[in-house]
Formats: sequence, C-alpha cells, structure tokens
Amino acid sequence: MKKRIQVLGTPVDNLTMGETLNIIKNSIETGGHLHHSVVNAGKIVLMHQNPQLKQSVESADLINADGAGVVLASKLLGKPLVERVTGIDLMERIVEMAYKNGHKIYFFGAKEEVVRKVVDKYKAMYNHDIIAGYRNGYFVKAQEPMIAQEIADSKANILFVAMTSPLKENFLYENREVLKSVNFIMGVGGSFDVVSGLVKRAPVWMQKSGLEWFYRVYQEPKRMFKRYMVGNAKFIMLTLEYSLGIKR
Repeated sequence: MKKRIQVLGTPVDNLTMGETLNIIKNSIETGGHLHHSVVNAGKIVLMHQNPQLKQSVESADLINADGAGVVLASKLLGKPLVERVTGIDLMERIVEMAYKNGHKIYFFGAKEEVVRKVVDKYKAMYNHDIIAGYRNGYFVKAQEPMIAQEIADSKANILFVAMTSPLKENFLYENREVLKSVNFIMGVGGSFDVVSGLVKRAPVWMQKSGLEWFYRVYQEPKRMFKRYMVGNAKFIMLTLEYSLGIKR
C-alpha cells in the first residue's frame, strides 16, 4: 500500500483505482476484514465540524479521495494524490469482481423501490448468486443492532451502505464488531440512485473535469444548491487556511 497522506487534516490513501481493487480482492480472498471509506470536499468540511464523523471515517482501513476538489487541494498543498477513486466506479468494479469470483453482496440503503431496482439490475447483468440480501435505508436507531446482525447472518462477503453522511459512516463504525464477519464494508452514498436510474450521472467530460457536482445541482437545484455552494465555499476557505499555515 502506498503511503497514507494527510489532506486538510484528513488521512487519505494515495492509491489508484487498480491498487485499491487489488487490496480489496486480497482481503476477500484471504478471509480478512476491510472497512473502506471515501472523502470529498463536503465530507472533509463536515468532519471538521463533527467529531463523531471524523472518528468514524478515520477508523477505516482504506480511505480513497472521491472528490476532484480533494485531489486538487492535495496538489496545491504539495502532497499530490495520484488520482481520484470515485465511490460509484469502485462499487461497480467490485460488483463485477464479485461475480467473477463467486462472492456475495448485501445492499443496504435508499428507498425500497430503489434498492430493489439495484438488486434486479445486477441479477440481470450477472446472476442471482451474487445477492446475499438487501434492505432499504429507513429505520430507527434502536433497529441498528438487529440490522447489523441480519447482514452478518446473510454470509455476505461485501456490504454496500447507501446513505448520506454521517449516517453511513456512523452505522459502519458503531456496528463494526458485528460486521467483522463481512470481508469488505463500504459506504456508497447516493450510488444506488444512480444505478437504479433515479438520478443520471454527469457526462464523462464533466466527471473528468471535476464538474460532476455542478451536474447534480443542475438536476436537483432545490436540494443540492445549498449543499454544494456553501460546502464548496467552506472547502476553499479550509484549503486556504491550510496553505497559509493558519491550520495545521
């Protein structure tokens, strides 16, 4: 594994997509347990405000930079990340890898109709054998231990949790002991919405140029405008504070 570096006070593993997949594949094949997380501009800002989220993310065994802003900030601060490893692209590659290697996946999160569409799509693309189980993301806090045990009992090798931050990070952290039987656990945010077709992903040229966030605002202006406009402004200020040595 390449050296873990600090970007704006957040640990990030300096890995390519291929290197990340190799680590995950090895963990599953050797019967290990790997907790994966990703960070983007909004999450790093939130981590500076929310100690519990910060602890949950930093406890992960593997942390990738999902956001183009994080990669840019790393370059400005003189610790360049090799590339952006997006959560949804990583998830899709892992699903393909699971099919090829006979692994089972549990899908947890999103609305019932959305997660069901995701499961049906992957069944059609691959086969029924990759599905260990699925559940929507609507529950009360008291149900968490039961849900975690249900996932563990499913004999899944892989768990994807599709919720917003900090819900997914805290669920994985707080239920880490029960989930140790799952070889690979990962929060995937809104990826189920994209896979199901509920939300369209930005064109490739926008993804490569770091404008995927703008496309999200275009699609859902009422819900996304404040999140990205305010979040991006705070991230820029945070980057300036670190570059000027105000924060270390």
